[in-house]
Amino acid sequence: MNRRHRARLAAGILAAGLVLTGCGAGENHDRTSSREGGGNHAPDAPGFEAPRPDAGREDAAEGEQRSPRPSADYLSTFALDVDTASYGYARRTLAEGQLPTPESVRPEEFVNSFRPDYPRPEGDGFSVTVDGARTDDEGWSLVRVGLATAAAERRGERPPAALTFVVDISGSMAEPGRLDLVKKSLGILTDELRDDDSVALVTFSDEAETRLPMTRVKGQRERIHGIVDELATASSTNVEAGVRTGYDVAVRGHREGATNRVVLLSDALANTGDTQAQSILNRIDEERREYGITLFGVGVGSEYGDAFMEQLADKGDGNTTYVSTTEQARKVFVDQLPTNVELRARDAKAQVAFDPETVERFRLIGYENRDVADEDFRNDRVDGGEVGAGHTVTALYAVKTRPGRTGRLATATVRWLEPKSRAPHENTGSVTTSALTGSLWAPGHDSLQLTAVAAYFADRLRGGELPGAPRLSVLAERSGAIADRSGSKVVRELTDAIRQADELLGREAGGESGDPYSG
Repeated sequence: MNRRHRARLAAGILAAGLVLTGCGAGENHDRTSSREGGGNHAPDAPGFEAPRPDAGREDAAEGEQRSPRPSADYLSTFALDVDTASYGYARRTLAEGQLPTPESVRPEEFVNSFRPDYPRPEGDGFSVTVDGARTDDEGWSLVRVGLATAAAERRGERPPAALTFVVDISGSMAEPGRLDLVKKSLGILTDELRDDDSVALVTFSDEAETRLPMTRVKGQRERIHGIVDELATASSTNVEAGVRTGYDVAVRGHREGATNRVVLLSDALANTGDTQAQSILNRIDEERREYGITLFGVGVGSEYGDAFMEQLADKGDGNTTYVSTTEQARKVFVDQLPTNVELRARDAKAQVAFDPETVERFRLIGYENRDVADEDFRNDRVDGGEVGAGHTVTALYAVKTRPGRTGRLATATVRWLEPKSRAPHENTGSVTTSALTGSLWAPGHDSLQLTAVAAYFADRLRGGELPGAPRLSVLAERSGAIADRSGSKVVRELTDAIRQADELLGREAGGESGDPYSG
């Protein structure tokens, strides 16, 4: 997929799941493609569905009734993304008394750091939930598209994993919170893996070295722990050498029927070898297509090469996260291990069709770097996103409705390939204008409010002005109230980050921080 070069700074924490409910949920129609292979057509469903390759043809049989289709201006198509890096790194930056750079802020990663309790499907694929509410800006509403995969049972069956760890031991990793945290993370994971899983370990500084070829975990845990414990920093950062060697090892140790993944643990501050990523992107893409090897990037350090790491993960059909504490490492490698190992969907894309009879204009908040051409939605040769078990993906739209118009508002369709057979499937959900009668900030809408708070916060950090956006001080109050009602630690952390940003932005403006008693 085409994704623009992202900013130098950003990273994030996979946040703990938040069990909250939304409002105004729409219909949910399951649709499965009738043939295997690219470009298959799904059966018709109510509402304005995603256009098909033959949309717009005038060769209908005499007397045949066809539903009108929205123009291209009323379609929004994007690849799914489960990254959360931008939010976590923004939180760390704010806690250190600095504002994140606007270009490092990606609203979808703020929103997806929180997991609403969308209905879960049975088996692979997605459920689709669409809801919304009015904002305080006349005529403007927020419409939320929520997608969810089935959760993995902690002790349930999953395919074995074949994981190749590629560990940065360059000089920059000597800083506290880098290699020491990586070693703790690997130790935690070694104890968590099953006996039938396999691991390999590659390290890199100015050169790459294979410390452990692909090895079954059974009977080898102490050996793996010993190799991890011996890791120490060396000289410069040649990410190119590390990733190339890591993929060599992953290909040699490839296991049919297993989840084959390269796990890159690094600050991604490349200064040796090819530091532009392009020379290894083709290699990563080849191994993904031929062997199904995906890449999971785990970032560490107070400075982090976000753009470089994300290019690698995107080409490797993977995702990135960021850890800065042992607690966060445990979330990623223990609590969310099934999410990062068990795949539910390949090449997943979403398309939202707005009804021009009721919608004047709309804006997708974030996902700029996940844009897909509308006509490529059902082209399965065009790359989408890989999504694991237990994930939620949320897309939030600012929508200006036409005064006095009622009826269908939007239909969201998600398309994905079944992980093993690669057979295409679809599911849809729709929403009407009746879902927008309630106010966003009315009681009982905590889930949707939290999504809005995260999106408004991100947009403010990058200098935007979304319709209906409250001041940061008001956002902090809204977030704090949700934290009080739910007892959620992660929402409390969001509240603290908003207050820190409000104070820093007040200082930058040369005014007061919003605290009338501050000196």
